[in-house]
Amino acid sequence: MIRQPSRHCTVELQAVPARIGHVRRIVSAQLRYWQLDALIDPAALGVTELLANVCRHARPSKQCTVELCVLLDQLTVSVHDLDPRLPRIRVADNWETCGRGLALIAALSESWGVRPDDPGKIVWFTLPALTTAPEEARTVRTHWDTAPLEDAATDPRPRTRSARVG
Repeated sequence: MIRQPSRHCTVELQAVPARIGHVRRIVSAQLRYWQLDALIDPAALGVTELLANVCRHARPSKQCTVELCVLLDQLTVSVHDLDPRLPRIRVADNWETCGRGLALIAALSESWGVRPDDPGKIVWFTLPALTTAPEEARTVRTHWDTAPLEDAATDPRPRTRSARVG
């Protein structure tokens, strides 16, 4: 059963450190607008990790697109960049200060993946979009938040937004 129509938001940017905070605030505001407040922290953390990877590793360009898509009961967050090299999870030594981003994505999400997309690639992860009725929401808990969700009115209108940062 479809409880809400799909919702979609894209943000195009140069993945430089100054822009990552802006995008995190856009993601947070968009999820608040969609009344998915429980997903703000994990989605913002995940998008920060993905954009940091673009900033650190992508060649030849830092140009990328962040996409949020809610379909049925799932939020998909994806980052498309122009570098065709596919990332992989690696085991970081205790003394290393980086190298744990994809492991963090795997830990906080229901699922995640990487796929080639000419040009470049898309790295994505999913979170459960708890679009339940208010009376059901009180009993649903996520794996990253142990407090029940607040009552949320649902807006049946689809929401599509786009932004260009930079």
